[in-house]
Formats: sequence, C-alpha cells, structure tokens
Amino acid sequence: MPSNLNFIILMLISGVPLLLWVMGLFGSVLPGEHARLMARLSNGAAGLSFLCAAFAALLYAVGGKALSVTPFSFALPGDVGALALSIYINTVTLVMLALVSFVGFVVSRYARNYLQGEKHQGRFYTWLNFTLASILTLIVSGNMLMFVLAWVATSVCLHHLLMFYPERAGAVLAARKKFIASRVGEVSLLIAVLLIGSTLHTMEFETVFHAMAAMTGPLPVALQWASGLIVLAAALQSAQFPLQGWLIQVMEAPTPVSALLHAGIVNGGAFLIIRMSPIMSQAITASDALAIIGLITIAAAGLVMPTQTSIKVFLAWTTTAQMGFMLLECGLGVYSLAMLHLVAHSLYKAHAFLSSGSGVDIFRAPAVRPAQSTPTFWQWVVVLAFAGLMTLGIGAAFGVAPESQPALLALGVIVAVAMTQLLLHSFKAGMGAAFIARAAILSALVGTAYFSLHAAFHFMLATSFPAVRLINGPAQFPLIGLVMLVFLAILLIQQSLPNLAKYPSARRAYVHLSNGLYVDIPFSRLVQRLWPIQAVPYVQPKGV
Repeated sequence: MPSNLNFIILMLISGVPLLLWVMGLFGSVLPGEHARLMARLSNGAAGLSFLCAAFAALLYAVGGKALSVTPFSFALPGDVGALALSIYINTVTLVMLALVSFVGFVVSRYARNYLQGEKHQGRFYTWLNFTLASILTLIVSGNMLMFVLAWVATSVCLHHLLMFYPERAGAVLAARKKFIASRVGEVSLLIAVLLIGSTLHTMEFETVFHAMAAMTGPLPVALQWASGLIVLAAALQSAQFPLQGWLIQVMEAPTPVSALLHAGIVNGGAFLIIRMSPIMSQAITASDALAIIGLITIAAAGLVMPTQTSIKVFLAWTTTAQMGFMLLECGLGVYSLAMLHLVAHSLYKAHAFLSSGSGVDIFRAPAVRPAQSTPTFWQWVVVLAFAGLMTLGIGAAFGVAPESQPALLALGVIVAVAMTQLLLHSFKAGMGAAFIARAAILSALVGTAYFSLHAAFHFMLATSFPAVRLINGPAQFPLIGLVMLVFLAILLIQQSLPNLAKYPSARRAYVHLSNGLYVDIPFSRLVQRLWPIQAVPYVQPKGV
C-alpha cells in the first residue's frame, strides 16, 4: 500500500492521461461547429495535465519512492504473466511525464491560432488529445502488455493527424509509410514482450527489473531474441536510416504535428530502450547492433543535411540524426546521457518547428564572411588538440576515466569537437586573438555544462536503470573508435565543402545526397503499388 505522499503522486499521475482521454472522447461527440470551444477546452485540459505532472514530479523529488501499483489484472495462459492496468512510478516516469505534457500543452496552444478558421479544427484537437493521452499512458504503464497497447494506440491516433490534409498526396504517402513501419515495429515489440514473459513469467516492469538484477551467467536465448526485436521496434519508431522517409515527408502535415512528434513519438524508440535498459544492458550483441544503426543514421543524415534547401526538411533530417545519436548512446550503455539528450532535443526541436517560419529571417541576417574557405592543417591540429585536452581535463574533474567510462568520454570528445567549430570559424573569418580566446572559453563552458548535466541526470536517475555499462563485449572498443572516426570525418567534410565543390565527383555526390541517396524511393514505390493513393478533390472554404 503506497504511503500518503505516494498516494497523492499516484492520483496526480493517473489524472495526467485521464484528462486527455476524457477530452478526446468529448471532442468525438461534439459537433464540428463548436471547434473554438473544443480548442479552448483542449488547451485547458493540456495545461492542467502539465500542472499535475509537474506537481507530481515535485512531490516525488521531496520524498516519493519508486513503486508499481496494479488495481486490475487478467492472468494470461502459459505462465507468461498477466495483462494488467498497472502504473509504474520512478524518476524516468516523472521526467517523461512532465516533458511530454509540457510539449503537448505548447503544441495545443500553438495549434489554436495556427488552425484558426480550418474546417476540421475540432477533429484535429480530438485526435491531438487522443494521441497525447496514448503517449502519457505509455509512459506510466507498469505492465509490458499495457505498454504495447498504448504504443499501438499512439501510432493509430497519430495516423489521423498525419492524414489531416487528405487532399495532399505527399501527406497520405507519408502517413501510409509510417503506418506500415509502425505495424512491423508493433509486431516485433509484442513478440519481444511475450518472449520476456515466457522466460521470466511476469509482465510487470518492476518484477522484470528485479529478476534481471538477480540474474547471473549468460543471457537466456529467448531474452537475446527479445532484445533484438526491441532494437528493431526502436529503430522503426525513431525513423532510422534507410526507413527515415516518412519523417522527411511528414512535413506535409500541419506544423503542430511536426512539433508533436518530439513529445515521445519519434523519440519513443529511445524511451523504449531506456525503459528496457535492465535487459538491454546485458544484451551485448543487440546493444552493439543498436549503436551501429544509430551511427549509420548519423553518418547518412550528417552528409544529407547540408544539401537541403527546405527549412522544415532540413529540420526533419536533423531529427533523424539526433534520433540516431540517442540510439547510439543507448547502444553504448550511457542511458542517463540518452535521457538528457531526449529531454533537451524534445524541447529544442519542438520549438524549432513551431518557429520554423522565422528561419527565413535568420538566413537573411548579415553573416561574417570567411577570409579563407577551409581551415589549414595547423588550425586543425590546434582545434583537435584543444578539444581532446579539454575533454580529458573536464572529464577528469567529474571522475570520468578512459578505463571506466570510455563511451562517455568518447561522446564528450564529440561534443567538444562540435563546439570547437567556433574556433575553426574564428580562424576562417580572420578574427583576432581576443575573439578566438572567447570562442575557446565558450567551448570550455559548454563542455563543462555537458558533463555537469550528465552528472545531474545520472544522480537523479541512478535507481531507474543500470549504471554506465563497463567494457563487456569484444566489439566495444573498436565501436567507440569507429564512432569518433565517423564524427571527425563528418566534421572534416562539412568544413571542406567550399573546396570540394571544385571537383566534378563532389558535385555529383551533392546531387545524390540532396535526394537522400534515393534509399526511400523503393519503399515509396512499393507502398504506392500496394496501396494506391486516391486523389481527393480540394474544396475551397466558404468566404475565401
């Protein structure tokens, strides 16, 4: 029986998705002419949900304890556990709940003005409420089958938002590609959950985590297969290369939908791995495969991004790359860092999409013209040496050592190298010593903030999943070296673009990259052949 404080937290957490479920059901029976009323009520429900989530997080920080509460369960045949209405409370639950409810409230508020005058604004809010409710239910689920059902509900509800403009062939194609990818991912996740249940004889997350903590010896074969299926589900959910096409084309949907994707939908793959981290931390082969999938996606997206001319398409490719980065972090076992990345990226990218209209003004703003096209060899030496020494120094100050946490240190080097692009730009622009010194200080401050935030998240989430994974696989060190090599290669190519443009082969490569390496074309053609798109005539609104 939960304590009084945990009972209050439980009630608040239960109310977060329940408010939006009720609002979605209310909107489904409300006549379409009351769209403005629906918008106001939806904004109120989303705002109240965020307040409940924030207050629950505050109470949990004061003195709450992790627990799982199951008011109803239904036993399943075969000793695989039970399907239960179960709520799991821990730090990850509270952080994700506050994050998703906040982004959901902002999107709901933005959509009220964005869709003002749209004929189907009320329908949009109905499915927005259902989608948010499904995501929030997924987050609080304490039972793995309940988690899978919420995962399916999220995809089904999102499909209606992606189809908001059925007269747009691009929107319909993107929605159908997402629909197919989601069904494959859902089947994979369901099979993985059944394998876990048949092996550990439970469907409750808390019990599974205790069983994995007590497990010794090699991981059972069934759990190894389950971990591989979890990786597949996460990769499909997070639009990993080469099946990222639906995310790029989803720009045909309303802008609020693009922002909503960052509220636990496209980054749901990272959340799935984090939730399953007690199993994934012992599944070395699956974790290495996850890291390689993320690294390939980062490399492909990092080369395609600079060739894109559409602001929203560029943002979509950056999302694909960031999702790859999150899965890479999960694959390397740095779960607290992946959680930090998930929170930061969700807030930043949701804002970026909602403010994408002002991106044109940024490009019109005057910029400092470089005095030289690319950095010289010695400038590269100075910058890379500074990045390496800075990372080692700051990492040592936070107790990060190469022999104990090589993955975290390697990712720190990547962040340091990214920040030292300020130095490269300073050199290229011919800035003075004072400006270069300021850029170096700023890089050091960002590196310090990076390790500080990781330390804070690691402390906050220490009891929610295993600590940073030590070296326990033969591929770990080569994989970490490959990660650093790929990021340095991307940096080198991006900085050398002006010189590369001189070569015909580079110009041909530019054309291929600008078309996304054509990897999405076979899937698009297959979907169009199996599921032809019927043209929907556009009806002009009255009074326009």
